[in-house]
Amino acid sequence: MPDRTTSGDAGPERDRTPSGKAAPALDRIASGVIFTVPAALPRGRHELPRERVVAAQREKMLIAATELLAGVGHRAFGVREICARASVSRAAFYECFADKDACVYAAYDRFIAVFLDRLAAGAGDDWGDVVGGFVTAYLHVLTSDRVAARAFQVEMDALGRPARQRRREAIRQLAEFVRAAHPGNAPLSACVGAICALRQIASDALDSGDPPDLVSLAPELTAWLTRTLDDPN
Repeated sequence: MPDRTTSGDAGPERDRTPSGKAAPALDRIASGVIFTVPAALPRGRHELPRERVVAAQREKMLIAATELLAGVGHRAFGVREICARASVSRAAFYECFADKDACVYAAYDRFIAVFLDRLAAGAGDDWGDVVGGFVTAYLHVLTSDRVAARAFQVEMDALGRPARQRRREAIRQLAEFVRAAHPGNAPLSACVGAICALRQIASDALDSGDPPDLVSLAPELTAWLTRTLDDPN
C-alpha cells in the first residue's frame, strides 16, 4: 500500500575526493548488463511504495561503488563518495549496507550471479558447444560492461582476504558448471585451474590500458580449454 514518504536522495551533490576537491570524471556502467540505472525518484514527499524507493537507491549505490572501484581503486573512496555519486543520503546508505565493503561485495555478488545466469541460459548438450558457449558468454559479459569488468576482475582483490575468498568461491562455482558438463567428469581441480587461467588472461587484457577485443580471444581460448580438460594430466 503506497504511503507518503521521502526518497532520502541527497540531491545533485557533485562527487568529491576525501580532500573535498571535485573528483575526476569516471566512466559509467553499461545499464542493463550487470546493473540497471533506475528511473529518477521524485524529490520531496511522494506516494511511491517504500520498498520501491529503497530498491532504487540500493541499485544506485551498487552502481556508484562499481564505478568508483573501477575508476579510482578501493582505497580512494568511502561511504561519502558512494553517497555523493549515487545522490543518496548517508542514512539511506546505512539502511542498505553496514559499510563500504558490504556495498562493494553486494555489487560483486550481482556480477557473479549475472555470469552464472548467462552461462546457464547458453548451455548446450555437446561438450564442445558447452566450452565454446562458456568462454564466449564469459568474454561477452566482460566486453558488454567494461567498467564492471575492470572493477571486479582487476580492482576487487585490493579489498583483501575476504575479497579473495569471494573470488575463489566464484571460480569454484564456474568450475563446477564446466565440470558438470564434461563427459569424462574432469577433476574439479583441473576445472578450477582452467577457469583461473581464463580469468587471468581476461584480467590482464582489461588492465593493459587500451580497450581489448576480448571476444576475439574466444576461439583460441575455447580450443585451449577443451584440450586442457580433455587431458588434465
